[in-house]
Amino acid sequence: FKHIDFNVKIPAPFAQKRIGMIAGGTGITPMVQALHAILGSETATDGQKSATEEVTLLYGSRESSDILGEDMLKQWAKDQPEKFKSIDVLSNEPENSGYNGERGFIDKEKIQKYLPPASLGNDVIIFVCGPPIMYKLLCGPRDEKEVTGILGELGYTSEQVFKF
Repeated sequence: FKHIDFNVKIPAPFAQKRIGMIAGGTGITPMVQALHAILGSETATDGQKSATEEVTLLYGSRESSDILGEDMLKQWAKDQPEKFKSIDVLSNEPENSGYNGERGFIDKEKIQKYLPPASLGNDVIIFVCGPPIMYKLLCGPRDEKEVTGILGELGYTSEQVFKF
């Protein structure tokens, strides 16, 4: 895991009221860590509680069998539906599988449909973690602070996008 000086970590608790998460494949790992801090903090003291009111995860996988941590994510969404939503986006799921969620790739339309808008300013942050092509298309390379790609087009700034 390559650490980049300006982007080594972001500590919990989080100050933003709305968090959007975009993960691909094993990129779910840091999202789960952040979700533990946000959703598992019922016993935290006031100084440790996240200000986050809503978290939405867009999780890209090839097939439903590739979804890592699926049971845990579904349980969190069931237990805290007002705070956490998890949307799977499958790129290679067989048509006859019975899956009726989002298909294809995480794209501009899905980001606009599910994630908080850049217009919320300091109340929003988007976490991104996945394969290099995901960074290239959505926000620009991990080692560059500048936000380009789809998130850049949608007006998100470098203060609003955290590249893991």
